[in-house]
Amino acid sequence: MIFRRALIRLTLTYALAQLAVYGVFALAVYLYVVSTFDFDPESTEPGVMSAEQGFATLREALLVAFAVLVVVIPLASWIMARSALVPIQRSYELQQRFIDGASHELRSPLALIQGELELALSRSRSPAEYRAAIETAAEATHVVVALTNDLLLLARGDSDELSESFTTVDVDDLVARAAGAGATVPHVSVDCRSGAHVIASPTLLARAVSNLVDNASKFTPPEGQIAVTTQATADAVFITVADTGVGMTPDELRHARVRFWRADTARSRTGHGLGLALVDSILAAHHGSLELRSQPGQGTTATIRLPLTTSRGLSR
Repeated sequence: MIFRRALIRLTLTYALAQLAVYGVFALAVYLYVVSTFDFDPESTEPGVMSAEQGFATLREALLVAFAVLVVVIPLASWIMARSALVPIQRSYELQQRFIDGASHELRSPLALIQGELELALSRSRSPAEYRAAIETAAEATHVVVALTNDLLLLARGDSDELSESFTTVDVDDLVARAAGAGATVPHVSVDCRSGAHVIASPTLLARAVSNLVDNASKFTPPEGQIAVTTQATADAVFITVADTGVGMTPDELRHARVRFWRADTARSRTGHGLGLALVDSILAAHHGSLELRSQPGQGTTATIRLPLTTSRGLSR
């Protein structure tokens, strides 16, 4: 409804503006012609009569053109208005989905906190029962805090704003530590020998790597393997997280980076569907990229590419 009204108003504005411009232009042309060929209208000379006929023909032509434009311009204005509103509408829809997803994800832990506290206060309880209620509420609070931090990070998606904490980072050391922090299965191998240094935010880059390792851990069985490696070329460093987990279908792979989207197989696992969206946002601030390759039943390989020379002109 909002965009329908905006489309109508914008169409009318475009149409009236174009018709006004044409009207002024046509009037200016007619006045210029009449003033240039200034004849006595009462004269009966052949030249004067011919000029008057020419003026009449010009008036009719300008009026006919104006009538045609009255029909054509509204349609053209509607097309232009619709084209102008497309990116705005897409942004609005993404924002609405983001808000809906955030509201849904926050509702569950907040309801749990409220329920536990109200239950604990409903009657006198033993210290152990109070402690259990407080611990449950505290765990839910940690979920809310983590989700809120993720949402704030996504909201600050501007590269210049995120790059305030950039410094020289040893890629191998950072990846090794981040892989250990993000792993929740025992079979994680780390082979970091790139020798590369990049200009980056240590906290954000570590978050990106740990998110990928955490994702791999969630979808890799205990007997599976996760390999974290680094490799450098002349102009970039690559951080790869490869697992032997359940993998993703082509459709799941297309939607994997959408905020709050979760595959049916992932709904029984912890998380909010923000992991890869955060990685994309972090890498955008570092002028990097993320490539995902996956096959159902054969695991997933996530590869981060970071330029060794950044927009600040620094390199390893």
